[in-house]
Amino acid sequence: MAAHRPRKRFGQHFLRDRQVIDRIVAAINPRPGQHIVEIGPGEGVLTRPILERAGQLDVVELDRDLAAILAERLGNPQGLNIHQADALKFDFSALAGAVPIRIIGNLPYNISTPLIFHLLAQADAISDMLFMLQKEVVDRLVAAPGTSAYGRLSVMASLYCEMDWLFDVPPQAFKPPPKVDSAIIRMMPKPLTEGDRALLPALEQIVRTSFGQRRKTLRKSLKSLIDDQTFEAAGVDPAARPETLSLNQFKTLARIRRQETGNRKP
Repeated sequence: MAAHRPRKRFGQHFLRDRQVIDRIVAAINPRPGQHIVEIGPGEGVLTRPILERAGQLDVVELDRDLAAILAERLGNPQGLNIHQADALKFDFSALAGAVPIRIIGNLPYNISTPLIFHLLAQADAISDMLFMLQKEVVDRLVAAPGTSAYGRLSVMASLYCEMDWLFDVPPQAFKPPPKVDSAIIRMMPKPLTEGDRALLPALEQIVRTSFGQRRKTLRKSLKSLIDDQTFEAAGVDPAARPETLSLNQFKTLARIRRQETGNRKP
């Protein structure tokens, strides 16, 4: 079957390096009985070996042409369920039953960050995620406070997941080669406490607002949400910038903000 021509509008870069493919499959370690979901199977270079080991696989593919020929390309195997859909709108939690799903994929660079946020919102249904991402995105995911890569994605991902940067992948492993390096990351959702769940609306608002103006001090970027008394009660310097705050400091601000908002309600 002829190779599919990669489409720029879908951010398609197809993995070709057999050693890299084998290394990714080994990291996934698919086993019978596991419910695995692959995002963006493309031409199926990961799909085939994963399906052979797991016996069942759901795939979510946006490209209608690729979705239409994937089963034929792989020899019409049993256990392959193809969902022609936009992963950004797909309800992954609907696939989970008694066993949480595992999600894997070579994520398109142009949607990787919003897609990760979409998946974090469904983390209760997911046991683990293993993704190939632009190396810069992995940098941001695992970044520590006080570093230039630290931001909204770092804070929220650390709330939901333990993360492990596995290995890097060079552009030459793809066709066409992207203009950036890639990396493999494993993200393992951790259970949120009831307190964390209650904090989510306030925490997301504070983190989004503060990093939306990351060059400004917290006093300036959060002036519509938090006053100096709240900063003082939280033990946070209002003259600091958001990239210096840890997850726990953001959670403390959110907790006090939530208490104050609740106390003002009639």
